[in-house]
Amino acid sequence: MSTVQLPPGAIRPPPYVVVFGPDANCTLQICPVEISVYGYRPSLAANISFIALYAIASAIHIYLGVRWKQWWFTGCMIIGAVNAIIGYVGRVLLYYNPFSFAAFVLQIICITTGPVYYCAAIYITLALAINFLSPDLSRFKPKLFYYIFIPCDLFSLVVQAAGGGLSTSTKGQSQTGVNLALVGLSFQVFTILLFCFFFGDYLIRYWRSGRWQDGVASRGDSATRLKLFFGFMVVAVLFTLIRCAYRLAELNQGYRGHLIRDEPLFIAFEGVMVLGAVYCLMVGHPGLVFRPDQKLRPLAAGQDRTSGHSGQELTEHPSRKTTNQ
Repeated sequence: MSTVQLPPGAIRPPPYVVVFGPDANCTLQICPVEISVYGYRPSLAANISFIALYAIASAIHIYLGVRWKQWWFTGCMIIGAVNAIIGYVGRVLLYYNPFSFAAFVLQIICITTGPVYYCAAIYITLALAINFLSPDLSRFKPKLFYYIFIPCDLFSLVVQAAGGGLSTSTKGQSQTGVNLALVGLSFQVFTILLFCFFFGDYLIRYWRSGRWQDGVASRGDSATRLKLFFGFMVVAVLFTLIRCAYRLAELNQGYRGHLIRDEPLFIAFEGVMVLGAVYCLMVGHPGLVFRPDQKLRPLAAGQDRTSGHSGQELTEHPSRKTTNQ
């Protein structure tokens, strides 16, 4: 770790103490907080708030997942939320002891890797949406979202986790771990941008085709559901990109930079952005489109548009048909 300029009057630590690492024995009683890895005591109020909000988000996502039977999406969201809760518990522990190496490792790994699971949920959901709405309008085969973007997501997760582990094992002295984490995060950003290109291209082609108007003509509020679904999904992706841009800048500076020691920036661009994406994915939930009582089945290309269902048609669940008879 680099030498930190202590403020006037600050108590200098004894020469025998270890500030950072598995053998750290600094405490607030003998060491100034300015020489800790973050240079501050994490806000207790902010981190407890994040824990509570993620717990609420988890409960809501479980309810929506059970109600709409979206198991893969719900699983990814819950894993990501639990990761975040564990990470912010680590930051609460750092409030009580900013020199705790175990708490530092806990929060840096869990908070850093959490958004990877949300990205996986988005990739899976958009592949389903394209497949059910109008797959012939996509330049990218829906099944390739599984075979390309999910492995890329997992690769970035492994590289980021390895970088974080290597960085902490060397007590922040080696730049190799930071560089490895930077590579993993950069690859994640590249994957998201590539996904955004195909996603945006599909949305433009789908809306211009007019199929969404034809396909929802007989379904009442379905047009609103589609707009909410795609709109909030887009916002969630944008929030994730903003967060990744912040993390890239932070990692580029390493442990010696000023960004890692700026808690308001962390709260705004890590905490709020990721939490905002999680809540956006409640409104942009796949259950808005893929409800258990009905599903969208794509029609064959070139089907007569005068039927009012060009590109897609609504199929009622058998139980609803029986009930209505």
